Amino acid sequence: MKKSFLGLGLAVGALLATLGPVPSARAQQGKGGKAPDNDIHILKVQGNVYMLVGPSSNSTLQIGDSGVLLVDTQTQQVSDKIVAAIRTLSDKPIRYIINTSVDLDHTGGNENLAKIGAPVVGGNLGGANRGAAIIATENLQIRMNAPNSKEAPPFSGGRPTTTYFEGQKELFFNGEGIQVMLAPAAHTDGDSIVYFRRSDVISAGDVFLTTTFPVIKTDEGGTVNGVIAALNHILDIAIPEHEQEGGTYIIPGHGRLCDEHDVLEYRDMVTIVRNRVREMIKKNMTLAQVKAANPTLEYNPRYGSTTGPWTTDMFVEAVYNSLSTKK
Repeated sequence: MKKSFLGLGLAVGALLATLGPVPSARAQQGKGGKAPDNDIHILKVQGNVYMLVGPSSNSTLQIGDSGVLLVDTQTQQVSDKIVAAIRTLSDKPIRYIINTSVDLDHTGGNENLAKIGAPVVGGNLGGANRGAAIIATENLQIRMNAPNSKEAPPFSGGRPTTTYFEGQKELFFNGEGIQVMLAPAAHTDGDSIVYFRRSDVISAGDVFLTTTFPVIKTDEGGTVNGVIAALNHILDIAIPEHEQEGGTYIIPGHGRLCDEHDVLEYRDMVTIVRNRVREMIKKNMTLAQVKAANPTLEYNPRYGSTTGPWTTDMFVEAVYNSLSTKK
């Protein structure tokens, strides 16, 4: 486990010079997980990789002579804007879509974007006339296909066309090795982390956020220990360039572009809260007592919320439930 150091903040000056249509760091989502408008904003990260910042989540885009690869398609409502953003950078077809999470703000645009794409000729991840291949974990597909699933995509064409259930899925595209790695029992039981090896960029999905405490869906197999394990996996891959700044860049599911130090601080926060709640459980404290003890106290100004889709109370309850048989 890597040690914490005092960071000097993410050095984004050089990156801001490569911004797309809106040259402003404010294009990235605020604490509430919302962009200032409903547009898609483009940030060149490094190598072949770009960050697409939307009104509710982030996508990761890799482009090159072989075509376009997109990690997460955001919501159905912004599909046209995603396409327009891609077309400012490349006129090549979308070949691959990777889903890091089953949530509809990551998968809602799957069908709209896949159907305008094209499979890799001779590849085994797409079929004739089926558009771009959609890659995800097997558990993600199972949850999409479950009866009355709240995570089902708007159309049947948005379901994965190829899945993996352990370890990682490997691709080589646009001259770059890409690892799609399982993050078991983290945000849900079907999350992936995507690493672009030559560009040295990680697309973390919802196992890492800068806008809230971790969203842990215990009813979909998520656990706090799984989140910590996923964050440690990212830290094992990421290498800072100088004094914890630069080097490997990490695109979170929601929020601003980050480097290794940001993930390290987030991991430490989650671990400290987990350890506090675990000790309270050992003392036979009830959920109500744990909430009253305020185990997130010093982190609330940065990540906490009393309103919205994910509150501090919901986070504490998820941590408690994933560590205890007492519900």
